[in-house]
Amino acid sequence: MADSGITLRELDSRPVTDLNGVGEARARALAAVEVHSVLDLLGFYPRRYLDRSREATIGGLSAGDEGMVLVRVAKVSSRRTRNRRSLVEARVCDDTGELRLTFFNQPWREKQLREGMQAVVFGKADRYQGNLQMTNPVVDLVGDRTGRIVAIYPQSETAGLQSWDVDGIVAEALRRIMKVRGLSDPLPDPVRERYGLVGRSDAFRSIHRPESLHEMGEARRRLVFDELFRIQLALVQRKADLERTAVGIAHDVGVTSLLDAFRARLGFPLTAAQERVMDEILADLARPAPMHRLLQGDVGSGKTVVAVSALLAAVQGGHQGALMVPTEVLAEQHHVTVADLLDGLTVPDPATLLGHRPLKVDILTNRTTAADRRRIGAELLAGGVDVLIGTHALIQEGVVFGSLGVVVIDEQHRFGVEQRAALREKNRDGTVPDVLVMTATPIPRTAAMTVYGDLDVSVLDELPPGRTPISTTWHADEADVWPVVRSEVAAGRQAYVVCPLIDESVTLEVRSAEETFAALSAGDLADLRVGLLHGRVGRVEREETMRLFRSGHLDVLVATTVIEVGVDVPNATAIVILDAARFGIAQLHQLRGRVGRGDRASRCLLVGEAPTPDAEERLRALVRTTDGFELAEVDLDLRGEGTIMGERQKGRNDLRLASLRRDREWVEAARAEALRMVGNGDGLSDHPELADEVALFMADDESDYLLKS
Repeated sequence: MADSGITLRELDSRPVTDLNGVGEARARALAAVEVHSVLDLLGFYPRRYLDRSREATIGGLSAGDEGMVLVRVAKVSSRRTRNRRSLVEARVCDDTGELRLTFFNQPWREKQLREGMQAVVFGKADRYQGNLQMTNPVVDLVGDRTGRIVAIYPQSETAGLQSWDVDGIVAEALRRIMKVRGLSDPLPDPVRERYGLVGRSDAFRSIHRPESLHEMGEARRRLVFDELFRIQLALVQRKADLERTAVGIAHDVGVTSLLDAFRARLGFPLTAAQERVMDEILADLARPAPMHRLLQGDVGSGKTVVAVSALLAAVQGGHQGALMVPTEVLAEQHHVTVADLLDGLTVPDPATLLGHRPLKVDILTNRTTAADRRRIGAELLAGGVDVLIGTHALIQEGVVFGSLGVVVIDEQHRFGVEQRAALREKNRDGTVPDVLVMTATPIPRTAAMTVYGDLDVSVLDELPPGRTPISTTWHADEADVWPVVRSEVAAGRQAYVVCPLIDESVTLEVRSAEETFAALSAGDLADLRVGLLHGRVGRVEREETMRLFRSGHLDVLVATTVIEVGVDVPNATAIVILDAARFGIAQLHQLRGRVGRGDRASRCLLVGEAPTPDAEERLRALVRTTDGFELAEVDLDLRGEGTIMGERQKGRNDLRLASLRRDREWVEAARAEALRMVGNGDGLSDHPELADEVALFMADDESDYLLKS
């Protein structure tokens, strides 16, 4: 429970210059690493620790060993290498032997290391020209730290900030905090006891100056929980606030004539997963509070049918639907697909002789002509357009709906939060439409709970019957894949060839689409009908190329990642991805999903060497499994959470200690406690200090991000 200790708000109000030893120069150095207040300083966590109680000797080191050695500096010299890099070399010794230290691009080391002084060095030993050396080791000049756990802080060479500088300042801050009254701890006792968490004062002391590595681990557990708990409190509370204050549309989901007609003409039953998700969506639509739901589905899981069903639920109640996608190619593809799915359906219209009219689907992109834009705008406002599909052109000024009931945002990770928010503000009467955001890039559970915790989550975890698994293989030599393509074409099938770039790039040494198209057309696939598609191809040519490919008049389509999402050609049974190591897991999985969309066995052929161990693991994972959710976890482990957090990963709310990879159980615990505390909509009125901390760490712009997603 909260006590009389110093609050984090108070620490934030005290500049670091209040601490002894922090003058103008030191303050500038700290500001360079975004440390301005005492709170910033306490949150400037060590990046690792040295166990000074386990020092080595030079004589005991072998090549490949990582060790910490107390040494005496014998000689220091500096010079420039051939490529003009600075090189400082120091010869150091102890009673057991000699060691050479080599520092690249650290010219200040020459003044730092003076002959005769003692220092502790930490690094990995290797042999160069027969001599034992360490390259760019950590250097600690403070000799009184021997025998304890030493925190190593991020350093800034440009600012002249060294780890031992930070350590001394942190020690001063902790001494003064603990001398006064310690830190206030607003976490309720039952929560602390439930998870065995140490108090906040102990946590901050032990994360910076631990007596043991176990003590440091306990401190980290508490501070990780605090980080995640604040995020979850903000997410849960903002969702509750939005549901309480926003004026939504309570759809009459009991009227199902349009939905029934749509499902009847599909020609196949929905999967159990689709039925479950539709029930979740319809339940949301029936509520007066606006829906905010994330739909995750692996490639080919049937998200389009669910999306169209959600749009129709709005249309059959006299409202409109909007589908926003990130690219014009995808907008055009969706327009064709949705218009075909809804062709022949009618909606009530008392102004017509028969009392109904054909359901109208239209498209709006930046390439829409001015005349069509004016026509669409007028029809949209009058309610004559039932479903509008488009890119970010949908959110431009002047686009106003008569009554926008449901918004579906496809491939939501490609849009900024401002764009997503703008589409929610398109009704004249101020009502907020229901929002369904979709992704075919499965998100790890912990990331979904952290980044999209203000959304309800539905998962399509079942593929429609008849889908055949995609066989994925990895080939170092592209000569191995062209016979496969030729055999697929000979059997009456089609193939994609994907390249990372449009133009030649000597620097990246990757294959360009245009270069590949020319080479294949004249070489390995010379007798086949080969087409080219990339983002610089004009709209008319692009549409014609896709028409020819869909109709089977092209055998092979050479393309960039414009085909990553939305392109659906069931007869395509092979996809070759050149320079595959240049792509991330999610993108490779998306590209692979362009095949296997019919009932015929399909192949994905990854081509190219893996330049790094991570690249090799990505490719091996693609070969090993077609499960997008399993791949998402691999991706999280390889890349880290920064790429997943995206725009949210900013400012003071960064995950400084918490890791969505290592701390999966703490994400779930924090979510559960946030729901228990504020999920009923009452907010944090009973926990004012916690509420203040959330406000402190979630700046206004960050709160907007959470609200608008």
